Amino acid sequence: MIMKKGAKFFIAYAFIGLVFSTSSCSKDNTNTPVWEWEDPKVDATSPDSAIIVQGWTLQTSYGDLPSYIRVYKSPATLQGKSAIAYIALADMNKNADFNVLGNSKGYKTPSDFYNEEKASIVMNGGYFWAGSSLSMLCRDGNVVSPNNQIEYRQSAKVLYYPTRGAFGLMNDGTYKVNWIYTNNGVTYSYPSPANNKSGASPLQMPSSSFPAGATVWKAKTAIGAGPVLIKDGKYINSYAEELFDSDSGIGPESNNPRTAIGITKQNQLIFFVCEGRNMTQGVVGFTLNEVAKILQSLGCTEALNLDGGGSSCMLVNGKGTIKPSDGKERSIVTAVSLK
Repeated sequence: MIMKKGAKFFIAYAFIGLVFSTSSCSKDNTNTPVWEWEDPKVDATSPDSAIIVQGWTLQTSYGDLPSYIRVYKSPATLQGKSAIAYIALADMNKNADFNVLGNSKGYKTPSDFYNEEKASIVMNGGYFWAGSSLSMLCRDGNVVSPNNQIEYRQSAKVLYYPTRGAFGLMNDGTYKVNWIYTNNGVTYSYPSPANNKSGASPLQMPSSSFPAGATVWKAKTAIGAGPVLIKDGKYINSYAEELFDSDSGIGPESNNPRTAIGITKQNQLIFFVCEGRNMTQGVVGFTLNEVAKILQSLGCTEALNLDGGGSSCMLVNGKGTIKPSDGKERSIVTAVSLK
């Protein structure tokens, strides 16, 4: 999905002797999934146990991967819909290396990025238009490209200044999602997004004093896009405030192929991609709400939606996972990788 310019959780599996209780994700242990095991075939101590019990299956046909990176395919149904989705799971407590690829301008296919980087996992990144990035790209602590600073609505001839999401490795060594805005060369982070809404009067340009609680954003490596789906263990999905509504081209409440990135409480980085648009008959894709719920079920405490639609693509050792909705890999501007 190219960004327009200006613009019962149910598990149908029976496991003998398995007792499962869960509540909504949160930062404390009392609100994260709790699993009690009596089935000796499932290792309750494994960091992937909560994923495996939901029907995600380990993939071994993509060649050798580092021991700290694993790839899983979804069960046939997610969120009550036929699904083809994949996750790449990387243990960031070990030697996994997260990178952002691309520059402020220039098209490459995911395979081009793979051929240059030879990374175990390559996935599409942020939004773009006419060969230029519209999303944050931060590498080695330097902002290569900021998030799009304006959103112009032609029908109303109104200009907005949205705070939009970025996910990355912060200077303190944690992985976080933040709402950010770059003003006069300084990128600020906010505890909540500016409360913009399409059709309402525009709010002032974000700065060091607006929205409240601004701090200078300090990231080593980051990718931008949006909306924020999960923050501090809480479901967010701030597409309205970030102006990723129906007029943006993102189709937040429509079924689409999707790409997202998140981190779990155990410091496992998750790349997520799903097929859609009936490239496989009956597989229509997901709404942003459904993607957020899937990522919560996988244990994500922070998660960001990335570009989707025809851009959605994940390569494992250079091999494709889902069927791209364009019928082939789309040329994109930015990507993310795991080594």
